[in-house]
Amino acid sequence: MPRARNKDDLVKFSSENYSKLIEMISRMTENQLNTPFDFSDDKSKKEAHWSRDKNVRDVLIHLYEWHCLLLQFIKNNETVNDKKSAIAFLPPEYSWKSYGAMNVMFWKKHQNTSLTNAQKMFSESHKKVMSLVEKYSNEELFTKGYFSWTGNVDLGSYFVSTTSSHYDWAIKKIKAHCKKVL
Repeated sequence: MPRARNKDDLVKFSSENYSKLIEMISRMTENQLNTPFDFSDDKSKKEAHWSRDKNVRDVLIHLYEWHCLLLQFIKNNETVNDKKSAIAFLPPEYSWKSYGAMNVMFWKKHQNTSLTNAQKMFSESHKKVMSLVEKYSNEELFTKGYFSWTGNVDLGSYFVSTTSSHYDWAIKKIKAHCKKVL
């Protein structure tokens, strides 16, 4: 799926990928849902997330936590008028070089969260994010520098990264698991 470059595509691609992900999970067999993810035999799957996430719950929680980051980022900055006062997207103890550790922290935080609760949390956070998209015009979302607090990135890129693109990542991961486990 191409990357959204305007509000209409952002809403469309996010909704489509959300629906695909939910539908894919609903079609999983009990065996697929209950067998831990294991990609250790595939040398092409080197990124940390391939070994971090062990099940659908872990994937959904990852998406939920990134929704929370986006929601908090916007809440923290919606009244900021200058770049100096902006509060970063990532929590202060993390950077774009160390966000992998943050993802592990999210994973650890939710090891006692049930799949049912993860599904509810993800559904609710998706609705909040999509509702928030509606507050912004196409210009506000996709004009670089429109908001000082987004730096040299447009606000829409944050939405794309935490919705349609991230959902695509989740779909690929769960699809890879389902191909291995029937």
